[in-house]
Amino acid sequence: MKRILCLYILLATTTISAQLKDSLPNFNDEYILVKVGDSLMIRLNEVTVLPKHKFKEKNDILYYYWLRKKVFKAYPYATLAAKRVDSVNSRLSRIKSKSKKRQYVKRVQKYLEEELTAPLKKLTRTEGRVLLKLIHRQTGKTAFDNVKEIRSGWKAFWYNTTANMFKLSLKSEYVPESNNEDYLIEDILQRAYIDEKLEYQEPKLAKDYTNIVLKSRGYMDVSEYKEYFKKLRKKRDRKKKR
Repeated sequence: MKRILCLYILLATTTISAQLKDSLPNFNDEYILVKVGDSLMIRLNEVTVLPKHKFKEKNDILYYYWLRKKVFKAYPYATLAAKRVDSVNSRLSRIKSKSKKRQYVKRVQKYLEEELTAPLKKLTRTEGRVLLKLIHRQTGKTAFDNVKEIRSGWKAFWYNTTANMFKLSLKSEYVPESNNEDYLIEDILQRAYIDEKLEYQEPKLAKDYTNIVLKSRGYMDVSEYKEYFKKLRKKRDRKKKR
């Protein structure tokens, strides 16, 4: 009964408030007083319209959506990395003692390892490569430079050496204006933002991303992935023959 009464009071208060607002109009920049014969002006939010995709072959669409799944899987980790890096740097700037800084970094590392080790192990090589590029996009620094800044150059070197064993590099940079894979990733991101499939986070790496995508006029080149899958099929066929 108390819940119903509270709800009633809330609705009544809201109704009274709405009536008061209706009786006392508040003209601001969003509203323009219109007289007979005047033109009505409405301010609308800007919406970017991206060009329709143009693929060389119908089958190429499958490769694009294959990469799209990889980007959607990697992007949340990149945005999380950006938040964590900002948080760590902000905290470190307030700690004066070097020993306390080391202790704090170790605690953060342990926490991140416990939180992220299991899900990150499930990433494929392509997803790992995309993630490293997106870390550069979102943090403004490569994964190598982030580790070097927070831990040490020695740690960054060994982490990168380990990554190289899996044909990955912590020094991977994000250059959508010149690298085809990076461009495809950016195309996927821009469309996902518009469709609200991914939550937008301001990238620290400053580039005119929308114009980079617009300049291509929708042309999609997925030939590198077609070659990649050809090689995979050949390897599988060889194994079957054995």
